Amino acid sequence: MTHDVAALAVELTDMAAADHRTAVHANSDDPAEQLAWRRLTARHGDRLGEIMAEYGWPTAELVGEEAARAAWLIAQHADRQLDIQRRALRLMQQAVSAGAAGPRELAFLRDRTLVNEGRQQVYGTQIAGVKDGAPVPWPCEEPERVDELRAAVGIEPFDEYVARFS
Repeated sequence: MTHDVAALAVELTDMAAADHRTAVHANSDDPAEQLAWRRLTARHGDRLGEIMAEYGWPTAELVGEEAARAAWLIAQHADRQLDIQRRALRLMQQAVSAGAAGPRELAFLRDRTLVNEGRQQVYGTQIAGVKDGAPVPWPCEEPERVDELRAAVGIEPFDEYVARFS
């Protein structure tokens, strides 16, 4: 089992590294590059589904900090696999409740899943586009409370967050 978990940690971090290398193609003008990105994230999403079925949520306690973050990134980018994203969200919520995962990452995954379901996000972490040079978030459930909700899970205020994109 120990060897399996060590191999799993390496596999997850390798998947995240591949994700980082190809993420630039997500919004490429070249359809072939976009397709390569979609195939990669779908393959990773499928594999994460298998991992969750076998191990539950890959927590830092199980696979280490870096691999746990990699699992979160893979779930975050499984945009065309809502079943995988929803299962990751459920398992990650349980892990956060048990103190085995961070509420900040959970907030990002929750927003991402809500947006993919066509619903309003909670924390304003997902950006819909840019208007007049400023990032515009997807609609939020309670826009007036966004910074308060963000602070509660350790995310910087919205204005600071979007300043990084401008």
